[in-house]
Amino acid sequence: MQTITALIVAITLIGVAIGRWPWLKMNRATIALVGATALIALGVIPLEEAFRAVDWNTIVLLFAMMVLNVNLRIAGFFHLVTSRVVRLARTPRRLLALVIAVSGVLSAIFLNDTIALMMTPMVLELALALRRNPLPYLVALVTAANVGSVAAITGNPQNMLVGMSSRIPFTQFTLALAPIAIAGLAVIWLVMVVVYRAEFAAAPLATDIAISGEEDASLLRKSMLATALMLVALIAGAPIPLAALAAAALLLISRRRLPERVFEEIDWGLLVFFTALFVVTGAIETGGLGRDLFAWMRPWADGGPAKLTVVSVVLSNLVSNVPAVMLFRPVVPTLADPHRAWLALAMATTLAGNLTLLGSVANLIVAEIARRRGVQLSFVEYLKAGMPIAILTLALGVIWLTR
Repeated sequence: MQTITALIVAITLIGVAIGRWPWLKMNRATIALVGATALIALGVIPLEEAFRAVDWNTIVLLFAMMVLNVNLRIAGFFHLVTSRVVRLARTPRRLLALVIAVSGVLSAIFLNDTIALMMTPMVLELALALRRNPLPYLVALVTAANVGSVAAITGNPQNMLVGMSSRIPFTQFTLALAPIAIAGLAVIWLVMVVVYRAEFAAAPLATDIAISGEEDASLLRKSMLATALMLVALIAGAPIPLAALAAAALLLISRRRLPERVFEEIDWGLLVFFTALFVVTGAIETGGLGRDLFAWMRPWADGGPAKLTVVSVVLSNLVSNVPAVMLFRPVVPTLADPHRAWLALAMATTLAGNLTLLGSVANLIVAEIARRRGVQLSFVEYLKAGMPIAILTLALGVIWLTR
């Protein structure tokens, strides 16, 4: 049975890493769900144990943040932010700094994938209207979204998983990792200016560019109030899933807007993906593979932030960052310094996403939206700035966490 379990887990994780299975129209969510179902059906993990393997705190937090993000998008929040950026930008370097700052800060609160999805069309429209090369701004946008998301538990799915598994308070998590994110955003600006010297030569920009879109003032005020209340609750030490769910519930109380519109835009596939992966990693333990796997991983993880960062980066690029964190979940509590290990794991699996174009979902979102608009962000083009950004920010993260 162990051999069958190992085979199903391996096929599932390989499919998740690649994003598909050959000759089949399946994505990461369906691959994970089929793998989890096969493990349950074969008795590797009983159905009741599979239910218990799912971390519902993480699922609730992810769902609540999606509701919040959908309302912000409908309210025109991201259009408003982009319009302000246009007014403040005077030169290409200042525009670059604003794109990086906005993307990084918003990603820490509203999920990096959401920021990539919402801001890519606007940055593309802005760059093309100003007759600038859109590629450096797109790379800056997505690398900043990844780096900025390091700063908070709400920044990306793997941080949510680490936050729920480690029980590290929201404020403590942010105080520990926000300096890495801030320094990382500065690194992005420097790397982009060096790599794309011609694009960022001093030159005035037009400030009368109109960005298409509209705003719903009433919903925008309500969404910002819900966000502010959530942040206050998180800082005050309220349970993280409950604070986010309360904000989402407030936004679902409406006389004007049908709930179907919000629920239609929820990324249900991502919720299915997470739920199924919890079952798959739970089966590793119940199926007898856990003991050998964790014995192999423990020496690599228990050598301080530098060693853990290296193995996290490798594993993140082999099976993707969320499965990497799930595989580490049973190991980290057994380490000499689990608190620091959790923080290093969150930092490394997030910043590893900037290494290549395939490193994170946010990268793929930006590349796909750009392709639809006739702008080709190739693997090699991304690599020119993405790789040095990843290496430098990971080095900064290790130095900060080993101080």
